[in-house]
Amino acid sequence: MRLTGGEIVAQTLIRSAVPWVAGIPGHGCLALVDAFYKHRKELPLYLVRHEQSASHMADGFYRVTGRPAAVFTSIGPGALNLAVGLGTAYVDSTAQLALIGETHTYMFGRGVLQELERQRAADSLRVFEPLTRYSHLATRVEQLPHALNRSFQAMLSGRPGPAIIALPMDVQAEGMEINPEALNFSGPHFAGSPDLVDLNRAARLLAEAKRPLIVAGGGALRARASAALIGLAETIGAAVITTMAGKSVFPEDHPLYAWHAGSKGTVCGNQLAAAADIVLAVGCRFADESTSSYRIGSSYNIPPAKLIQIDIDPGEIGKNYPVEIGLAGDAATVLTALTAEIGRPVKDLYNRSYSIEIAGCREAWLAELAALRDSKREPVSVSQALLEIRSALPRDAYLVTSSGHSQAQVLQEFPFYEPGTLVTTGGFSTMGFSLPAALGVKIAHPRKTVTVLVGDGDFLMTAQELATAVQYDLAVVVIVLNNQGFLSIRDLQHDVYGEARRYATEFKTRNGDPTSPDFTALAGAFGLKAEKVSRPGEVAAAVKRAVDAAEPRLLEITVNREHPFSGGKAAGWWDVPIPEYLTEKRKNYEQIRFEEKLDR
Repeated sequence: MRLTGGEIVAQTLIRSAVPWVAGIPGHGCLALVDAFYKHRKELPLYLVRHEQSASHMADGFYRVTGRPAAVFTSIGPGALNLAVGLGTAYVDSTAQLALIGETHTYMFGRGVLQELERQRAADSLRVFEPLTRYSHLATRVEQLPHALNRSFQAMLSGRPGPAIIALPMDVQAEGMEINPEALNFSGPHFAGSPDLVDLNRAARLLAEAKRPLIVAGGGALRARASAALIGLAETIGAAVITTMAGKSVFPEDHPLYAWHAGSKGTVCGNQLAAAADIVLAVGCRFADESTSSYRIGSSYNIPPAKLIQIDIDPGEIGKNYPVEIGLAGDAATVLTALTAEIGRPVKDLYNRSYSIEIAGCREAWLAELAALRDSKREPVSVSQALLEIRSALPRDAYLVTSSGHSQAQVLQEFPFYEPGTLVTTGGFSTMGFSLPAALGVKIAHPRKTVTVLVGDGDFLMTAQELATAVQYDLAVVVIVLNNQGFLSIRDLQHDVYGEARRYATEFKTRNGDPTSPDFTALAGAFGLKAEKVSRPGEVAAAVKRAVDAAEPRLLEITVNREHPFSGGKAAGWWDVPIPEYLTEKRKNYEQIRFEEKLDR
């Protein structure tokens, strides 16, 4: 049969079970979009208001389904608007296929409308090379079947991630004779099994450990490894902590759950991590925030603690801490094999002194939060608001959040019970992620409660996607914690540089008064019903009303701006350099860095 380049793309997506495409059309992708029109019944199209949002939608969908969606843009600025979304997907290891328009091949280098060409003709693809697992500029229609197959292989084999293909306008429109079988995706390549000798050694170390600790990262979620993780933890009686990216992979009302380590972690998680004799890391990169910037003893003591590291990407094993044993492979598969190798439970889980210590440590942390959670201050503290929000949501509700106080405090004090029900940006810590990602989650699970929890600064970066929610009747509940500024950074300035040095982080008028958009009026302008609350005791009922409405809704919560009620607790240490002219603070900072060098 004879197909155009656009048709080859559309039919390959359909044959590869890509569920939908999202993006914004332009002159640079007209032939591609027309092919989507021909196949609109098999390949639904979502029209977003910003290309970044299309990428975040696909990201959210992949996180809760394990299936990649596709995004498309025109040439030039439309394509470059994908960069933040693809960077997020790349760092957090989520798959999506990006299709961007490009200059006609026979006009390469002439500087036609929206072409980047001063160093190399049709050069926009180079922007995306650090952000994708595979990138290809198709200069002939005959290249497309192979390039599409390689894209799917790169996205789904081993460590997942995004891929991108640049489609010159003439390549989209020109046709070729092709065998339909050439459009079939040949399937991903999976990581091999770990060495049996290493598996046996790891099983022995875990069985003999007196204070075993499992730290689960985003890789454990991507591998759908929750059941295997619970099985191993219960077999050896290990404390379990998760990173930001891994949160919700382990039920947070389980007696072995110990919250989190790191600068934004918890006192409980840091104490147990620092005291562990064996640390088993599962799909965890050991990034700076989850390790207290590698300061010995603040979160981990590796060595003398021995590290067993499981990762689908061998390049992550031993990258930031020396390993005793590295096990490359799929997290669920390796965890199951370890449990089988150990055999029967080696310790009585509920009679061990270690399990009693875990429970005591966890309860002490929750008691430490009580001063913020039980505060009756008005406006409501963020901690009190989170407590009420959790009480109003179903156990299996999805919560989507991104950077700022809302994310950090969800990490510290908001429990999740079902795997994957927290959807959040991890290592790239992207603002603007939450709302569009939640739309992707709702497309995946239309009957589930999907809630966005976001600060006002974060929300305003992609607030236009309220229009997308209304257009497609995606019943997400958007909860905006309004503190009239980028207060997570203001509070960091306060903690590190001193109270007087809060600067450029609060939304204020020329007279110095806090200012904010009327978010309920904004929601109304987009066609959503909205409500605003500010007092303790009001939040839970307002959340319940919004959820029960079963339509897109917005809830604005005015939260306390007074430090420390504006945020959470700093449990660990984060390496934020201090200028030399802040003499005393710089001296203390240098002392900490000096002690760290001595420890190493």
